[in-house]
Amino acid sequence: MWAAGVTILGVGLGWAGASFRSGPDEFGMPLAAPGQVRPYLLAWTATGLTAAAALRAVAARVPLHGPDTLVVILTFMGTRLSLGFRPEPPVLAASAAAALTAAFIWCALALRRGFRGYRRRRVTSGGREAD
Repeated sequence: MWAAGVTILGVGLGWAGASFRSGPDEFGMPLAAPGQVRPYLLAWTATGLTAAAALRAVAARVPLHGPDTLVVILTFMGTRLSLGFRPEPPVLAASAAAALTAAFIWCALALRRGFRGYRRRRVTSGGREAD
């Protein structure tokens, strides 16, 4: 449920950001180009679900800071850029791969930090920590 929730939030915010603008057209990224949006929304939903599942699996093992924020930001930016510029499939796949790489690096750093801290802390029979 968590993975689906943060993914839908990120994709929804990206779609809303691409659909509406409060400032002049000369500033900022272009609005969503006309045409089909479903392939881009599906691509970023799949990317967000994959990243969220990986982050959730790591968070179950070690303390992980900000997995929800990372998924929302990655899916928001990917959706927003994709809807504004409508990249070709290879470029879309490369941007999704970059987002997943960022999530997996976040996971690897958390696992490295978490297991290193776990190995250092040993508890003696008296209940005190030993170095």
